[in-house]
Amino acid sequence: MEEHAEQLRHSLAHLLAAAVKTLWPKAKNAIGPAIENGFYQDFDMGKTVISQEDFPAIEKKMREILATWHAFEVKEVSVATAKKHFKDNPYKLELIKDFAKEGKAITENDPGNFLDLCKGGHSQNPQKELQNFKLLSVAGAYWRGDEKNKMLTRIYGTAFATQKELEAYLKQLEEAKKRDHRILGEKMDLFTISDQVGKGLPLFTQKGTWLRELLNEYSQSLRAAKGWQKVWSPHITKNDLYKTSGHWDKFGGELFLVKSQETKDELVMKPMNCPHHQQIYASKPRSYKDLPIKYMETTTVYRDEKAGELLGLSRVRSITQDDSHTFCMPDQIEQIYQELIDVTKIFYETFGMPLRARLSFRDPKDPKKYLGEVSLWKKAEDILLDIAKKNNLDYFVAEGEAAFYGPKIDFMVKDSLGREWQLATPQLDFVQPARFGLEYIDTGGKAQTPVMIHFALMGSVERFLSVYIEHVAGNFPLWLAPVQIAIIPISDKHFEYAKKIAEQFKMHDLRFKMYEENDTLGKKIREAEMQHIPYLLIMGDKEIAASAVSVRARGQGLPAGRQGDLGQMPVEAFLEKMKTEISEKQ
Repeated sequence: MEEHAEQLRHSLAHLLAAAVKTLWPKAKNAIGPAIENGFYQDFDMGKTVISQEDFPAIEKKMREILATWHAFEVKEVSVATAKKHFKDNPYKLELIKDFAKEGKAITENDPGNFLDLCKGGHSQNPQKELQNFKLLSVAGAYWRGDEKNKMLTRIYGTAFATQKELEAYLKQLEEAKKRDHRILGEKMDLFTISDQVGKGLPLFTQKGTWLRELLNEYSQSLRAAKGWQKVWSPHITKNDLYKTSGHWDKFGGELFLVKSQETKDELVMKPMNCPHHQQIYASKPRSYKDLPIKYMETTTVYRDEKAGELLGLSRVRSITQDDSHTFCMPDQIEQIYQELIDVTKIFYETFGMPLRARLSFRDPKDPKKYLGEVSLWKKAEDILLDIAKKNNLDYFVAEGEAAFYGPKIDFMVKDSLGREWQLATPQLDFVQPARFGLEYIDTGGKAQTPVMIHFALMGSVERFLSVYIEHVAGNFPLWLAPVQIAIIPISDKHFEYAKKIAEQFKMHDLRFKMYEENDTLGKKIREAEMQHIPYLLIMGDKEIAASAVSVRARGQGLPAGRQGDLGQMPVEAFLEKMKTEISEKQ
């Protein structure tokens, strides 16, 4: 986030806190950071319930208070002074205690009439710069993200430097609401989430399953063409596997545990596939002649995500990864990365989603977060930087975003609304192979540790679908559409002809829906259009006489020239048209 925007939004979090505490004097504010495109502030509201209906009053009070503010004055104070100033706020007192324990300076700020605990980074001209804001939503959030703590009220807002930018963003949000994958998923009958199954555990219908399988088939075909081969691993494992890999210490709280009634062994629902694939590698001796060894597996992993963070398909507990793991020698890294970058570019170009690359490196200020030697990390990061430059990637470096065992290239994908999502990730790993004692014999007969490269093309099928459904607003291209063709006979007497056409489509593996209901033609067409079916075929007396179909293309999501009423077309010509568009992935 650009520094000025961050200061503006963080300042507005203070302004929100001031307004809420003025309107509800017993409210206690906790934290209020700037976030992407906005800010939020957490409150302990006691028995008071805040809703969006309160936003106009809060915004009005924010503007009244803003008229009295000047540049934020930040000063360092003693622990005793800070405790005195915030003696009635347990959240501030807890932060003060932690800061003191860590040896951090205690700083307060005040823009004129609202003292708060904060390290700084504020607007120096609040009355001028904090004008363009809007409160957006309210949600629950546990204090410090811990479910053992009290649930607080979190109010979200957005803010920009200009009114024009604010209005553009609000317009984007309105469009995003129409494209919400949860709403479209229900309307188009793609997936459902059952309370009896559990939160974050989506169930996919026949149509949703078509999407999953077609996406996976395409993902695997691109990698298979570059030499990756399928493997399979079980969904549970002994916890020792993840203790060796380092995942147990880092993510133990996110693991689902399973107890064997027979052996009393403690097992784990697998949260990732890499340790399993390493065991396949370790199952027999390897030589430099065998490398690179390329495994791929599309399988579901399980992570105990916090209930408050679960959201449709974008954040789930059952995560299906189109995963790959490559074991190679150091001098093969660049070639493997080149292949993965090529695959990523082809895949996302197919879906019309431009890319840029985030080079996710370790945070040098917090080395305890990462496994492995600093020299290996430096070597790995230099390799990724060199690869990004040689490929002319649109890239930027993000310190602190690396996995605990290695740096990575996170491909950031832009959707049709201009929003950016992190999806595909090739990740370099010098650490885990050594922890598992993996080896290969080099040209000199010596044992060496292979390099491991993790890669998921979609990231996860669920997350990719959440992004892609909204990207196309449910208007899937013909090759991917769960239902490609709506067969619509005008009346009962045209059903037999429609059934003959349907048989031809079945022989060509086309996916269709026959509208046999005794509804009006208009109602059938509206229903097919609501389901975003790419092609509607109308069949009546004229079509029967001509051995043809009348073709109507969906209004959105098809290339120019293929939309609207395309007129009457011989059945064979229509079949040829379908064959061409599907093969070209249109």
